[in-house]
Amino acid sequence: MKTKHLTINENRRIDVPQLDMPPRLLLGPGPSNAHPRVLQAIAMRQVGHLDPTFIQVMNDVQDLLRYAWQTDNGFSLPISGTGSAAMEAAIANMVEPGDVVLVGVIGYFGERIAEMARRYGADVRVIEKPWGEAFAIGELYSALEEHRPAILALVHGETSTGVMQPLEDVGDLCREFDCLLMVDSVTSFATAPLFIDDWRIDAVFSCSQKGLSCPPGLGPLSFGSRALDKIHSRQSEVRSWYLDLSLLAKYWDGETRSYHHTAPINMNYAVREGLRLVAEEGLEDRWTRHRENAEFFWQGLADLGLECHVAQELRLPALTTVRVPDGVDAGAVARQLLNEYNIEVAGGFSKLAGKVWRIGLMGFNSRRENVVLLLDALGRILN
Repeated sequence: MKTKHLTINENRRIDVPQLDMPPRLLLGPGPSNAHPRVLQAIAMRQVGHLDPTFIQVMNDVQDLLRYAWQTDNGFSLPISGTGSAAMEAAIANMVEPGDVVLVGVIGYFGERIAEMARRYGADVRVIEKPWGEAFAIGELYSALEEHRPAILALVHGETSTGVMQPLEDVGDLCREFDCLLMVDSVTSFATAPLFIDDWRIDAVFSCSQKGLSCPPGLGPLSFGSRALDKIHSRQSEVRSWYLDLSLLAKYWDGETRSYHHTAPINMNYAVREGLRLVAEEGLEDRWTRHRENAEFFWQGLADLGLECHVAQELRLPALTTVRVPDGVDAGAVARQLLNEYNIEVAGGFSKLAGKVWRIGLMGFNSRRENVVLLLDALGRILN
């Protein structure tokens, strides 16, 4: 049979310049700027995903995650994917069709949890607070008493509003109602106090690109024994093969190390270095640094005549929502900060669209000089 000769289509063969990105200061809700040591780590030579040296990297990441989350959970590892992948992994593995899942919505990411749980067949019940508020323990008690869920899902650091949901007594409350507690710590991880074991949190997930000062690409998560018991007693298969933690565990487990997928090797280098920086600084000092820089920023905003959207006792130290003054175009100010000062901040969206700026001081970016630079630029633009 004669093979027809095909002509190469050269239309899409373009000559592009070498990549050169602007030196942005990323002070939005994420990503934050990666720490220089993280960038150095991510550029190191690749090895195979089952190479003995990479297995040691995996072990280091797991141990350092346990320190950063203050937990002894054996199942603590990063999902290959962003924070939303870690969120979906937690939901996909813990939720079976028909499970009652109660979601406390204080912003957009609570809504995302509810939507994911619905897609995995949960009987989703939602309780809501205005965007900028948090649930009191009595409100959660009443909701648990009414709905009797299998899982209560809460966002610890709500990125859309800048609210930090108090969690200290919620784990005890969930045990009283024989309910699992799942927590989104995407913006609070390594920036604010979070005690997984002491607060009796059953499942928690986060991301790499905020408090850890890494590029986006890995989603840390940790499961306690009660969450694992529910997963191991499932009556149906996990609907996602890629996010099935029973399969992933065989790759991350110290005994088996069986192939599941090709892990993002260099991103694990990065997260190891980000977590190493957390351990070097120490959690207490790290949390204090974030809090002090946030308070310095809040005072500077007040000096400019600007108001925060959230009451101080509920504010995230890593992310502040600043109310846009009457008559000011929020988007125009953000564009001017980017174009003239190379500073990125973000506006609000959904219920807070056009009403706030979302400004992050996370990880490596939580430094006094960044606050001074931003306040000076804001003052110049607004005046």
